[in-house]
Amino acid sequence: MHSANQTDWSQVQATFQQIWGYSDFRSPQGEIVRSLLTGQDALIVMPTGGGKSICFQLPALMRSGLTLVVSPLVALMENQVQELQERQLPAALLHGERSTVERRQTLWALEKQRLRLLYLSPETLLSEAVWQRLCQPHLKINGLVLDEAHCLVQWGDTFRPAYRRLGAVRPALLRAKPPGTQMAIAAFTATADPQAQQTIRQVLQLQQPYLSLQNPYRANLALAVQTVWTPRGRRQQLLRVLRAHPNQSGLVYVRTRRDGEELADWLRQQGFKTVAYHAGLSPKERRQVEAEWMADRLQFVVCTSAFGMGINKPNVRWVVHFHAPVLLSE
Repeated sequence: MHSANQTDWSQVQATFQQIWGYSDFRSPQGEIVRSLLTGQDALIVMPTGGGKSICFQLPALMRSGLTLVVSPLVALMENQVQELQERQLPAALLHGERSTVERRQTLWALEKQRLRLLYLSPETLLSEAVWQRLCQPHLKINGLVLDEAHCLVQWGDTFRPAYRRLGAVRPALLRAKPPGTQMAIAAFTATADPQAQQTIRQVLQLQQPYLSLQNPYRANLALAVQTVWTPRGRRQQLLRVLRAHPNQSGLVYVRTRRDGEELADWLRQQGFKTVAYHAGLSPKERRQVEAEWMADRLQFVVCTSAFGMGINKPNVRWVVHFHAPVLLSE
């Protein structure tokens, strides 16, 4: 299907129910799906838990070409692709931690046009081996989705400059494709104030985008701030929170790797089963921690901002920022 106008909307709803088991969309999912099916650029700000992923996954699966999904974290990519593959859907991922065999299999599926969704980091997208394949004239690419688009603003000027180069992707790909090829760009995030929205629009060169800007605050989230005066007081307050939520899944955020290791060690001494998660762990160690937390073998993880973004874990009941976040939007 090439646009929402070329098919009955009932077919879209039927596919939605067949794959995800829901009879109808939550607002504003339906409107967003319609806009993406028409091939329009889009900027979507929705609160966490609003079903952002379905809004771009469903249009991608109903169209005949490939949709590229640029995602910031390996854990986030693997979580979403695993869910799609468990439903027998043509999705794959590419990142630097994939084995040679896995990478070769994905590139083969890409060249044979067996995929509808390909998840990858901005750095992988712009790598020579992947870029050359994406530029092949016969490979039909419907568009590019930037998931967790606020990362472009927060990280693009510092340690992930590839984000700032994403605006050049569409014009470069279109030059390699047959005349008349169209390619849409959609940016999704739960965290973007008006200034961040403007930056996203400018960097990605969005053209008359469909806008869906929802209030990021959710009625079922209770926010609280506790004042502490000493390091000991901070730890005692954390203990009170943990003891108030026995056997409930959660996360404890810290600023640095060292903070995470020291706090996790101290909490283990207090009798809690937990570990630290940060970018200094090996890929294998990170995947193991993620799997144990997702399976509830770990009640909580002490982590830096390297973990948790976009992860779909329905039974999370609390989050503690042991240190104040660097940015309020975090």
